Amino acid sequence: MEQKNDPTLAGSNPPAENAPDKKMKTDPNAKQGLWERIRNLGLEPAVMRSLTLLATVAMMALVVWVMSRYYVSVEGQRAADVKAVSATQPLPSGSEMILAQAAEPAAQSDAIRRDVNLDTVLPMRARTEIVNYTVQAGDNLFSIAERFNLRTETVLWSNRYVLGDDPHFIYPGQVLLISPVDGTLHRWSAGEGLNGVAEFYKVTPDEIINYPGNHLSLATLGDYASPNITPGTMLVVPGGKGEFTDWRTPRITREEPATAVNVGPGACTESYDGVVGTLNFRWPVESRTLSGYDYSPSANHFGIDIGGEMGDPVWAVDNGVVVYAGWNDWGYGNMVAVDHGFGWQSLYAHLAEVDVICGQEVYAGDKLGSMGDTGEADGVHLHFELRSDEYGRVNPWDFLQ
Repeated sequence: MEQKNDPTLAGSNPPAENAPDKKMKTDPNAKQGLWERIRNLGLEPAVMRSLTLLATVAMMALVVWVMSRYYVSVEGQRAADVKAVSATQPLPSGSEMILAQAAEPAAQSDAIRRDVNLDTVLPMRARTEIVNYTVQAGDNLFSIAERFNLRTETVLWSNRYVLGDDPHFIYPGQVLLISPVDGTLHRWSAGEGLNGVAEFYKVTPDEIINYPGNHLSLATLGDYASPNITPGTMLVVPGGKGEFTDWRTPRITREEPATAVNVGPGACTESYDGVVGTLNFRWPVESRTLSGYDYSPSANHFGIDIGGEMGDPVWAVDNGVVVYAGWNDWGYGNMVAVDHGFGWQSLYAHLAEVDVICGQEVYAGDKLGSMGDTGEADGVHLHFELRSDEYGRVNPWDFLQ
């Protein structure tokens, strides 16, 4: 027998019954190893999260290290060097301080950070002086008042020396006085007294004296009845209320139309009789668009300005008798007034042409003339008014149908 195959020969150890074969090293099942055991225990998600967290922390640490080594300040120093210098001496500029703070540990990340604003914002100071404003094309009393945050009547009262209580007298290039506060302005005249001026505007003398823009002093003012105020001085009257003069369009009746002889050459001189109205008022033009001033008693504007094109027909709003037909000297240009009876009257202004005559009977819808821009008119439009003996000049929007 050949002894080399005898497993019992001396020096040979029989393989253990359960010993693993060396081929196990290449067995695919052996690759599962520890990971298979983790999976079997249900720990795979937790391990994956832990590994991801560790990788993220390592990446952040690497970024911080790189920045601390290579980030350079505006002075040419690395952040690490800036931090080292700041420990022994104050930083010479705010930009280096910002860099040093950026290099500090994240321990301060929970602190409240203060916004750095290098611009100083000063509050707007209230205006106390009168200013001049040059009227621009397209301006009107309302737009100017809105521009300066004032009431419309303040602008009109303050400029009655040039506008004469008529908002239509504003034109481009005109210089208006703008009060710093709501109220009015008063041009001081020789012989006036403070008590009388204050009473006229419904304020007290002290309100005028104490307003800083007036530059008045009790020490030098003297007697209120004859104060030391230079004639021509323009004073601010805060809260003052003026009064409008209504001399342009008096109530014109068919019985006595001559009351308008001072208004212009279009006034009628005889008394008339004729048809009366139904007091159902139709629109005087095709357009129903407001083109300028609205009905505003506070601005001394008691009608509406209706837009349209040059030459558009203007119709009577109701039956009646013509009591004014022609030119108006006080800003209305070519004007027609119709007496409807029962105390009612309608007025049509800025006409390009007048197609009726004094005393003529007209019926609702009859043509009175054509739309234009005569008189003090800023562009083509119809200025229309409705007036009642009982209610005065009413808002046309409330009556036109």
